[in-house]
Amino acid sequence: MTAPKTLSQDLPSIPCNLCGSKEVSILATRSRRGEPLRSVICSKCGLVWSDPLPSNLHNFYENDYRVSYKGNYSPKLKHILRAGNVALSRHRQIERLLATPLTVLDVGSGGGEFSYLLETLGHHVTGIEPNKGYAEYSIREYGLNVQVGFVQDIIIPQQSFDLITIWHVLEHTEDPFAVLTKLHSLLKPPGIVVVEVPNIEAKCQSPKSTFHEAHIFHFNIASLKRLAEKVGFIEINHLVSADGGNITLFLQKTLEGVNGVNEFTIVGNAEKVSTIVTEHTPLKHYLTIYPYIRLFSRLRQYCFEERDIKNFNGGKQLLDHYYAHLHNQDINSSVNRDEEQ
Repeated sequence: MTAPKTLSQDLPSIPCNLCGSKEVSILATRSRRGEPLRSVICSKCGLVWSDPLPSNLHNFYENDYRVSYKGNYSPKLKHILRAGNVALSRHRQIERLLATPLTVLDVGSGGGEFSYLLETLGHHVTGIEPNKGYAEYSIREYGLNVQVGFVQDIIIPQQSFDLITIWHVLEHTEDPFAVLTKLHSLLKPPGIVVVEVPNIEAKCQSPKSTFHEAHIFHFNIASLKRLAEKVGFIEINHLVSADGGNITLFLQKTLEGVNGVNEFTIVGNAEKVSTIVTEHTPLKHYLTIYPYIRLFSRLRQYCFEERDIKNFNGGKQLLDHYYAHLHNQDINSSVNRDEEQ
């Protein structure tokens, strides 16, 4: 294995967002599209980021991101179907937190599928979404309370929420520490923040797909947990998806905060991440089952989704159909609780 090139005079444009170090190594120089994209890893803690940071980031997410990745200004029915299924899987991850009605902040609410699911289950949800097309669609189609903008810029009273979810957003931000700090201020103690990000240690995707322009920061469990501790959260649980592609942290805001955490380097983490990334070669990848599972899943998706959406006239009708079984479960649970009382 060839060790990552250590930078000496060519310093990064910003210090590490976690530990503040400017001692980095280069992990990659190209994006998944083959365009120049320098990705560096902090030698002290193992946090990975794009250096330099992209320019005009706010304008990109406000106007161009969904068009670039979805080909449409507002979601098509097939996108709503996919996002609705993702919303159901996310609900399963946090279902134990939803026993009583909560005030919830959904950061990066997208087309509104997850926010709408929680609203229909009796929770009071506020969404934040920078992309105008998707945010406006969710407001119009589902009647959601969605603020258009970036969470770090939104003005909301402190300690407004019992639960905050931020699914696959943190990796897109210019300053993850500032974003988590803002969420910490918005959360009531002892509330929970659920953070899900791609796992830099994942081997389920092609190695050529690891780095791309939209993902600015890359985490493993150790670096994300330490960043949360720096803000003042404690980790109460974490999950890794079955294919290793995503990590989900459950973070709690305590009444007393976190004491004694003032060292944010992580010994050995940079070496661990560098080894995993550099040894994940195309040959090794295609000798695993992951690319063939992904191909089969995509073919199955394409075959069935047109059939599944043809009977629906809009997003609300589609989601109401797919979420109906959860509503029935909720009604039955309420009846059982009343009988017990």
